[in-house]
Parts: sequence; structure tokens; C-alpha cells
Amino acid sequence: MNLIIDIGNTRAKLALFKHEELFHIENVTHDEFENRALSLIEKHAVKNGIISSVIFLKKEQIQKISSKIKLLELHSELKFPFKNNYGTPKTLGVDRIALVAAAVNEFPNQNVLIIDAGSCITYDFISEELVYSGGAISPGIEMRYKAMNHFTSKLPLLNRQDEVNFIGNSTANSMHSGVVNGVIGEIDYFVRLYKEKNGFLTVVLTGGDANFLANKLKIDIFAQPNFLLRGLNTILIYNNH
Repeated sequence: MNLIIDIGNTRAKLALFKHEELFHIENVTHDEFENRALSLIEKHAVKNGIISSVIFLKKEQIQKISSKIKLLELHSELKFPFKNNYGTPKTLGVDRIALVAAAVNEFPNQNVLIIDAGSCITYDFISEELVYSGGAISPGIEMRYKAMNHFTSKLPLLNRQDEVNFIGNSTANSMHSGVVNGVIGEIDYFVRLYKEKNGFLTVVLTGGDANFLANKLKIDIFAQPNFLLRGLNTILIYNNH
């Protein structure tokens, strides 16, 4: 049994895999992840694990878990099932590395564009020759709402809503249209650019806003909410061979 720990900007995800089969998943706070990880290790006799974090973790937290299992910390110098041509590999987010690994494993020998719609929206491309060169980063949906409120004196702080008209008939509706339709237009544009350059393209949409956006996009996509966890498991298996 493999334990996968993904520490995001606001929450943490813990998952258990039986080889490549997702067996269990839970979403916890940053304060809870350590105790929940230790509990899962004991309950399921976990032997191996991997931890990925976009925030700073205390050494004591890592040491407590690594004292129980063989724990791999994700960083740019591990072995990966693809060639990394990113210009600054040490600055490449560990979440993006995991997404690319998942794409290689689940869509072998294909051109894949992975779109992770979370706090930020990241675009990562892996070629059918297994070469990763990079992609793009832009503000996510919630960040766009917060930016309009923070950098103006009168625009309110809004929450995302499902039904959005193209033409907003109020200030709030205009903001909803600008954020949601802006993100949809951005994604459509990037997909078109990658298709024009590479021909056939598999598009994967993941992240917290994946389900919200999936039905609004007029492109063929694979919506994969747990894609990052699968990528971390792929890296763990690859490095334990």
C-alpha cells in the first residue's frame, strides 16, 4: 500500500493506492495531515509513501512520518518518466511535475496538455516523445475575484456562481461574466495554440475548479479531479523500482 500526501496552498489530500488503484482519499487541514497520515499508516500497514508540498513544512513533521515508512519527498532531482527541459527545473512547482508524470502514465505516447484549475491555472505540455518544456501560469478563478475587490475601492468580493450570462446586467453579473468567461476564453485559446503547433492533442482538466469548468468548455477534455495524486503515485513507483 502506498501513501500519497499532497499539501496544497489551503488544504492537504491524503490517498492510499494499491499499486496503481486509488483505494482511499481524504481532504484535511494542514494541522490535521500529520496525525491522519500516521493513522492511515498504522491502520493499513503502509510501507511506502511520497509527500509533495507547495508550502514550507517543519522537519519534525516529515521525520515523524518517515520514521514509520519509507517516505520520498518530491523534488526536481528525483527520477521521472520523462525528459525535463524546463529552463529552471529547481523553480518548477512539484504539483506540475506530478501532473506531467500522471499524463505520461495514463496517456502514453501522446501529446498532452494538462490544465490544473486551482488557486492558479497552470498549463503543462508533454510531447509524445516524453519531453516536457513548460507551459503557462495565470490567476485562478477565486484569485481573479479577490484581485478585483482588493485593487479597487468599490467592487465587491464575490463568490463563484454556476449560471453566468455573457452580458452582465449589473456590476456583480459583469464581474461574474468577466471572470468565468475570461477563464473559459483563456483555456480555449491555449488549447487552440497547442493544437495548431502539435496537431493531435489530449487535453486533461484537473484541480478544484475542474468540474465547474468542464461543462462550460466546448472542447474535448478528460476531467480528472485526482490526476495529481495519480502522478505522485506514478513517481513513487518509478523511484522504487
